[in-house]
Amino acid sequence: MEKNNRTIVNAWCMYDWANSVHALVIISSIFPVYFSATALGASGTPDTNFFGLQIKSSVLFSYTVSVSFLITASLVPLCTAIADFTGKKKRFMQFFCYTGAISCMLLYFFTKDTLIPSVFLFGLSLIGWSGSIVFYDSYLPEIATEDKFDAYSARGFSLGYLGSVLLLLFNLSMILAPQFYGITEKSVPARISFLTVGLWWILFAQIPFHYLPAGKKKEKRDGNWLFNGFLELKKVYGRLKEQPYLAKFLSAFFIYTMGLRTVMYVATIFGATELKLPSQSLIITVLLIQLVGIAGSYIFAWLSGQIGNIYALMIGVAIWIGICAGAYHTTEAREFDIIACTVGMVMGGIQSLSRSTYAKLIPENVTDTASYFSFYDVTEKLAIVLGTFIYGAVEQMTGSMRNSILALLVIFIIGLLLLYRIPSRKVYHLKLDHREN
Repeated sequence: MEKNNRTIVNAWCMYDWANSVHALVIISSIFPVYFSATALGASGTPDTNFFGLQIKSSVLFSYTVSVSFLITASLVPLCTAIADFTGKKKRFMQFFCYTGAISCMLLYFFTKDTLIPSVFLFGLSLIGWSGSIVFYDSYLPEIATEDKFDAYSARGFSLGYLGSVLLLLFNLSMILAPQFYGITEKSVPARISFLTVGLWWILFAQIPFHYLPAGKKKEKRDGNWLFNGFLELKKVYGRLKEQPYLAKFLSAFFIYTMGLRTVMYVATIFGATELKLPSQSLIITVLLIQLVGIAGSYIFAWLSGQIGNIYALMIGVAIWIGICAGAYHTTEAREFDIIACTVGMVMGGIQSLSRSTYAKLIPENVTDTASYFSFYDVTEKLAIVLGTFIYGAVEQMTGSMRNSILALLVIFIIGLLLLYRIPSRKVYHLKLDHREN
C-alpha cells in the first residue's frame, strides 16, 4: 500500500471524528451527569439498588467501566488474530463500531425503571467503542511512514476533539433551551443526545470504512482459531524479550494509563458527587476541555519533535501528578475549571504520543500489526480495568473520592519513574550526530 496517501490518511483520521463523540458525550459529559442523577436511590441518597446490592452510583459507574474493559481485553486477542489471518480487519472494526453505536442509541430509553438494562447497554457501548479502536490504531503503521506517526496521530485526536465538540454544542443547546425544540419532558434532551451519538458515529464512520483497505490475508494455518488468537498474543509477548525498549515502554504505559484513563472516566462524576457542581456547569467545563485538548495534541506533537517522545511523555505525566495533587485540595468550581483545562491540555497529547511512540517502537519488518496493536490495546484495557477498580474500591472502603485521587497520584509517580528508564531516541540520535562530527 502507498504510505502517506493524503486521501487514505484523512479517511483514517475521520474515524476519530466519528467515534470521539462517544468519549465526550457518553464517557465524559452528559451521560455521567445523567447517570448520577438517575441512579439515585428512592430517598435521594447516592446509593442505588443493583441486583439487590446497595452501591453508590459513582462506584457502580466505575465498576461498569472495569468489567466492560475486562471483557474487551478478553475479546481483542481472538478478534485481531482472526483479522490478521483472514484479512478482514475492517470487518471487525465495523462490527465493534456498530455494536457500540447501536448501544448508545438504545440508551435513549434509560430511565429509573430501566437502570439495570441501561447499565449493560453502557457497558456494551464501551466494548464496541474500545474494540473498534484496536483495529483503527493498527492501521497507522500501514498507512504512514514513521516520521509521520506523531503528526497523523495528533491530527486524528484533534479531529476527534473538534467533531465531538460540534455535537456536544448541539446537545447542550437542547439541554439549556429545550423549549426551542418543543421539548417539555426534563430527561428527554439528555436521552436524545445518546441517540445522536450513535447516529453520528455510524454516519461518519462510513468515510474510513470506504477508503481504508480490508487487510491482507495470510496463509491459512492449522489449529483452532481460539488457540491461534491467543497464540499470536503470546508470540508478541515473547518478542518483547528481543525488544527491551518496547517492553519498558509498555510497562510504563500500563501504569500511567491506569491513572490517565481513570481520570477521564470519573472526572465528571467527581465534580457532580464530591463538589456538588451543577450539571450544566460540568458539561460546559467538559466542552472547554475538548477545545483546549485540540491545542494540546499539537503542542505535544511539536514537543516530541524537539526533545523526543519519551521526554515529552515524562513532562505530560509530571503534569498529571500536579493535576491529582490539585484535585485532592479542590473545593470550588473555579479551581475545578482550572484543573479541568489542564487535563484537556495533556489528555489528548499523551494519548496521541503514546500511540505514535508504540508504532515507532514496533519492528519495521512486522506485517501482523493488528496483533501488535492487539497487545497494546489489551495492555491499555487491563490498565483501565485495574485503575477504575482501584478508584472505586478506595472510594467504597473510605467513603471519599479524594482518597481515590491520592491513589491515582501514586500511580502517576510510578509511571514517571518507569518512563525515566527509557532513553529518548531523539537524544540518542543527537549524541550519535555529535560523535560523527
